[in-house]
Amino acid sequence: MFFILSKIFSFMLHPFFWIILFFILAFFLKNEKWKKWSFKFGLAFILFFSNTVILSEFMRGWEIAGQKVESVGHYDVAVVLGGMSEYNNDLERLSIRRGGDRLWQALQLYYAKKVDKILISGNNGHLIDRGLCEAVQFKEDLIKMGVPAQDILVEANSKNTHENATETRKLIKENQSIILVTSALHMKRSIGCFKKAGFNNFATFSTDHYTGKNRGYYLDQYFIPSASAIVEWNALIKEWIGTLMYWMMGYV
Repeated sequence: MFFILSKIFSFMLHPFFWIILFFILAFFLKNEKWKKWSFKFGLAFILFFSNTVILSEFMRGWEIAGQKVESVGHYDVAVVLGGMSEYNNDLERLSIRRGGDRLWQALQLYYAKKVDKILISGNNGHLIDRGLCEAVQFKEDLIKMGVPAQDILVEANSKNTHENATETRKLIKENQSIILVTSALHMKRSIGCFKKAGFNNFATFSTDHYTGKNRGYYLDQYFIPSASAIVEWNALIKEWIGTLMYWMMGYV
């Protein structure tokens, strides 16, 4: 139920949902005053949520800063959280999304000898089965690419960040050091979950950042609306809702 509710809340708080709702109200309401206000709110939402600079500043406030591979110490295991891909059932292969940078960076750490093993945590986070079991399927692909099977650990039971942490805790020995690898936007909630699961001392390695230390915006980003900005708000709102729900459930 928690899983379903979190998906529903994320959808209902997406800017696109409210933009459509306001314009529908503006079309169907009979009261002229409310029609005008609904139209104004719809337009205001478009201008606000399509602004790249506004989105970037909100993202910047939530993301956890990254670091260069060279500055990372040595750890026994890099724990890579799932949610990186979709499964193409027609072609029977994984299709990596933006979050795939998590695995790419974990491989960089592995080949730089910063970690001895890679643990991939996650089954899938879909409400219905779409043929995706990330951890198992990624392990199969990595073995084909030449990574020794004994250096790839799999946790294939979890469907969310809370379960990532609790299920990983069962696989990691007390004397093993870990570095947590996930998206910069997702890292804050992940840290809370892993601490709650009993990981008292671990490092982090943020990936696929939306922002960086230097702002350097272009002039058009201040004034020209961006449809992709409206879509990307979903990632940030998902983290806000997820963190709030996890706090209410005692997961962080």
